[in-house]
Amino acid sequence: MSAVSWLNSEAFTAFGQHIKWADMIGNLIGLTALALGWRRSIWTWPAQLLAGAILFTAFASAHLSGSAGKQLVVIVVALWGWQSWNRGKQQAQDGSLAVRFATWRERGVLIGAAALGTLAVGGLFTLFPSLSWDPWPDAYIFVGTIVAMYAQAKGMVEFWFAWLLVDLVGVPLNFANGFAFSGFVYIMYGALVLWGMRDWWLRTRTPALEGATA
Repeated sequence: MSAVSWLNSEAFTAFGQHIKWADMIGNLIGLTALALGWRRSIWTWPAQLLAGAILFTAFASAHLSGSAGKQLVVIVVALWGWQSWNRGKQQAQDGSLAVRFATWRERGVLIGAAALGTLAVGGLFTLFPSLSWDPWPDAYIFVGTIVAMYAQAKGMVEFWFAWLLVDLVGVPLNFANGFAFSGFVYIMYGALVLWGMRDWWLRTRTPALEGATA
């Protein structure tokens, strides 16, 4: 059995849901990546890259092109974010990564890009139904993930809000398409996002905390 075949095989069944190895392993690594992002650790990016590679095999085999394509974007953005955070740490005097709130202009750009991107990708999936079983939710998650990771790479507190909005659609979509473990992990993401949001928020209000190691 090849590695891809094994990843897409069933790990176990729980509460009537069939859990796949790729779904489980990829999301556990993704959960770890989010926790590392909360701590502002540079290792959040290689963890996201690895999670994206594993989850790509799961979603591609289920013909969820939006979710699979999202993982390819995750890999690309993770490489860019890794470079961006490394550059930011080199510029900081104390080796820490500064976080901040986006300006109103930046927020407008993020919201506009999310809306237009979702319309464009959702329209593409609607025109070509073979690309996705759930075109609009799939497009929403695809674009929302890009926006969230971009904001994270820029050190914007708003990246946590973007992840919350992705979770609201990601949980039911994953359960509906047979990725129960992804659904359960998305619920855990929600709790971790709230804690991470609070930590980053406090760091924007208390400059002394910016001396913490990233």
